[in-house]
Amino acid sequence: MIEIKKLEKLTCNPTLNWGLNGYKTDKIYAVSSIEMANTFEFIVREKNQPYTKIWETNSEDIAELNTIIEQGHSFGAFHDDELLGWVICEFREWNNSLFIENLLISEKFRGQSIGRLLLKNVNKTARELKCRIVELETQNTNYLAVRFYQKAGFTITGINTKLYNDSSETALFMSYEPLL
Repeated sequence: MIEIKKLEKLTCNPTLNWGLNGYKTDKIYAVSSIEMANTFEFIVREKNQPYTKIWETNSEDIAELNTIIEQGHSFGAFHDDELLGWVICEFREWNNSLFIENLLISEKFRGQSIGRLLLKNVNKTARELKCRIVELETQNTNYLAVRFYQKAGFTITGINTKLYNDSSETALFMSYEPLL
């Protein structure tokens, strides 16, 4: 049985045993823009295009995540005391929001509603903190993540076409208002 608990401190790098640290997809969201006079419009549409992104989580990344975890708003999914996934959140007092910095599930446990369970705890925390929004950023190329977040109630609220070195990636900012 999966148990969701407040995440304390990462003492090691569990992602080394989590399989694919990234994503593979046959579909992406293409982002285009039209600029005329003093207006501009962005268009986000589904596009059949294979894409793979793989990254490594190193000790520096773990240290940065631990700094956020210290705030006390992050959660881990555990089975028999083994960490299988996490959602790492930062409370941003300046705009009264809870920002999901990282949500990652071990590859062999993906698709088993662990992400939904983690997001339930995020929503509860956002309500307790009286946050006006929960927000995150993901890539247009991470089709499955965008669909997952949309099913959880997030909508696309902004983009940044220059955030990544890879010109095929556009940052999609997504948010929702927690139920109070």
